[in-house]
Amino acid sequence: MDDQLALRIQLFHESGQVRPEVAAFVADELDALAAEGRTVTEGTAGMLTSHLMMALNRLLDGEPIEEFRTDEQVAAELAGHPEAVARARAVSVRAAKALGAPLPESEINFLGLHLAVLAQNSPA
Repeated sequence: MDDQLALRIQLFHESGQVRPEVAAFVADELDALAAEGRTVTEGTAGMLTSHLMMALNRLLDGEPIEEFRTDEQVAAELAGHPEAVARARAVSVRAAKALGAPLPESEINFLGLHLAVLAQNSPA
């Protein structure tokens, strides 16, 4: 993870927008992606980072997460990236274990899209 992305996480945490355990969980997930050879930078993972932190924080705060219908375009995009969907589901399982906050299906789909983009921006 690059310094700018680490700063993003720090700012979300220090400003009180996310709980410390959410910031730590997301940082760990990003570090795992980087360890697998993914290019994890502000440019490639900034939106993924913000989206995941805010979704997890809303879940922990008991706020409803609006369920979005997965439209045909999203479904088609995800069909081409089964590894991203599998990774998103695994993140949800880890979030449930670590934070008590599994992601709803719509959030898993959005996370899958972010992970697919990250994979496309990383060396093969």
